[in-house]
Amino acid sequence: MLLAIDIGNTNIVVGLYERDASTDAAGTGLIDNWRFTTVHDRTPDEHAITFQAVFDQVDLDWTDITGVAVSSGVPRVTTSVRGMIDRYLDIDPVVLGAGVKTGMSVLYDNPREVGPDRIANAVGAFDLFAGPTIVVDFGTGTTLDAISAAGEYLGGAIAPGVEISLDALFDRAAGLRAVEMVPPRHAVGKTTAESLQAGTLYGFAAQVDGLVRRFEAEMGTCTIVATGGLAPLISPHTEVIEHVEPWLTLHGLRVIHGKNQ
Repeated sequence: MLLAIDIGNTNIVVGLYERDASTDAAGTGLIDNWRFTTVHDRTPDEHAITFQAVFDQVDLDWTDITGVAVSSGVPRVTTSVRGMIDRYLDIDPVVLGAGVKTGMSVLYDNPREVGPDRIANAVGAFDLFAGPTIVVDFGTGTTLDAISAAGEYLGGAIAPGVEISLDALFDRAAGLRAVEMVPPRHAVGKTTAESLQAGTLYGFAAQVDGLVRRFEAEMGTCTIVATGGLAPLISPHTEVIEHVEPWLTLHGLRVIHGKNQ
């Protein structure tokens, strides 16, 4: 089995794949998946306890894991997770970074500045949809990444994410409180709750629509793919998103792992 781990600033997303499963869809061969809160000071042993617990719940034996692929933007947690892998799995993981084969040229001025999760998204999207493609990732930050028809990573855009934007708003505005994020009755909110829902759902959707149109003005018509924990919340309110792939980052890691065997 192949364990794919995407370590983000907010969550760690984990997918367990059949090792030789087809890669023609992000969810093909996905045995199970989990999402953990990212805890920056967790030790390798504490990570092992967490992983072992979820494996036990679904009657899986994690000693059957034969490969591990990791992307991370949190170096301290990466070190801890690598320590867990070394001690409990005795596997040399593919950790996305310098020296790892991705099959994709990165045309950033400084390729080392591109987050590993963004590269995994780009590789996964090109594998599924070819190019030109734009990936919208609704995570801690909202990122857009552009892939050319030739499979090159062109660059992208980064904006504050939905949750951190709301956290900042609630922290600064004492009269506002968190509400359930569901579509409001009206775009012109009739209550404070509706106004927050309209501003969040329609506002972030409009941000994505505007950025995608600017990208396409430079690139031409693209396939638009969304991923990230909040993609199902925001994507239905956009005009441009065509596909929602919850496991896109994990799929990219699976493809990259295959290229490094």
